[in-house]
Amino acid sequence: MHHFLPAPRSVEPLPGVCTLTPGFGEEPVSVRHHVAPEAYTLTVRADGVEIIAGDTSGAFYAAQTLRQLLPPGAFRAAPGFERYEVPCVRITDAPALSWRGAHLDVSRHFLPKHDVLRMIDLLAMHKLNRLHLHLADDQGWRVESRAYPRLHEIGSHRAQTITSRKGEPETYDGTPHGGFYTLDDLREIAAYARQRAVTVVPEIDVPGHASAILAAYPEFGADPSQRHKVLERWGISPAILAPLPKTIDFLATIFDEILGALGETPFFHIGGDECVLDAWSASTEITAFQRAQDLATPGDLHAWFLRRLADLLAERGSRAVVWDEAFVSGMLREDTIVMPWRGMNVARRAAAAGHDVVLTPVFPLYFDYAEAASADEPAALGETITMADVAAFDVSGHMGVQFQLWSEYIPDSRTLDYKAWPRGCAMAEIAWTGRPAAPDFRGRLERHLGRLDAAGVNYRPLDGPRPWQRSRPHTPGRFDVAAVMRHLDELTLSADSTRPSM
Repeated sequence: MHHFLPAPRSVEPLPGVCTLTPGFGEEPVSVRHHVAPEAYTLTVRADGVEIIAGDTSGAFYAAQTLRQLLPPGAFRAAPGFERYEVPCVRITDAPALSWRGAHLDVSRHFLPKHDVLRMIDLLAMHKLNRLHLHLADDQGWRVESRAYPRLHEIGSHRAQTITSRKGEPETYDGTPHGGFYTLDDLREIAAYARQRAVTVVPEIDVPGHASAILAAYPEFGADPSQRHKVLERWGISPAILAPLPKTIDFLATIFDEILGALGETPFFHIGGDECVLDAWSASTEITAFQRAQDLATPGDLHAWFLRRLADLLAERGSRAVVWDEAFVSGMLREDTIVMPWRGMNVARRAAAAGHDVVLTPVFPLYFDYAEAASADEPAALGETITMADVAAFDVSGHMGVQFQLWSEYIPDSRTLDYKAWPRGCAMAEIAWTGRPAAPDFRGRLERHLGRLDAAGVNYRPLDGPRPWQRSRPHTPGRFDVAAVMRHLDELTLSADSTRPSM
């Protein structure tokens, strides 16, 4: 029996066996074209392998399925076999959802380039096709700018990082933290991803979450006289960009640098979430500009600002992506993609308004939440989001789905592995099939974990953490995800929806 993950649409056993070698270099392999994008038919016969694919992505996914016909050792950097006999089979397959993604927050804790490349490998292994890179937030700016070099010279590092939890006296580690990707790094990351059927989606989160930007260039703030520093604690800052033409010109230059490095970039995330608009109301210049645009409220100005950035991106061939606060504010371009992190009710409203929706709700797709309400788990924001919760999630009727790895409690690549997998395996299953995981999923997953072992992934075992995975213990009972979701859903109904939600 084959243990594919994600599950293919159709598996038809054929008579005979085919002898494969590492690299599949000796047996004949032919590739022909298929009609549907990302679709493929993989046929393994005694005399060789045939792939019929809709595009290069489909051919790549066929190769990933072919790897799963081999022993787990095929997922090692150097496979531990010389040849292997594979039962002949015909597999016809295609994804149900076009956006199957992972969000990686490299702002709160920076990850070196090699960790990003490794994450791309793991996404590709699971037929996930979007890497959403969260490159800017209050706690750090993570990309070189040659036009505005203080962004990476000043905004990319903080003096220290908070170690206490909410409700405790504040304590800090006293250790500088930082890093950024050069534009050449970004170019390499994008090219590496494209070779593995993954599209990089950059995010520059504006107009809020702007402490790192304004630490470097305070003149673009709502109050240019105010001085800022890169935030050393978690949570949200009132630091906000001024929604004025000079800021739009500044961001256009930044966007052009990022787009120039990434190459073809079909999607660009501009944030729009958790903005405190009080500084706009207090500014005579911003209030006068708001009135000149015939906008009634600061919330309308927030919507206008994001619409202008989306128009800029459209002129450059990219579709804007936003968090759901931007949808609630209104004025979005029809082609703007909405990520409703605050629940399924706002997701349904965005879809009913005609927007493509990529599901990103806190429950069950915020993988910074713990998998158990236990101090045995590594530090986490709240609990509980289990692998089974992800596997049971209904994603039907939407453009896509994406899990989020917010990194306040993900300081390094080992913790990243633990938080992402095997919950990411469950999301790969529902994203590819378009439905909750079938009853045989857990059995297939148990076999699939051998592949993760071979690939060197520090995943969470299904029965709980290993002893060395229990460092920085979780404090149970801080945030219950069910209560959080009720609160967030209520906030999406507010006219002041841009405000911080937690």
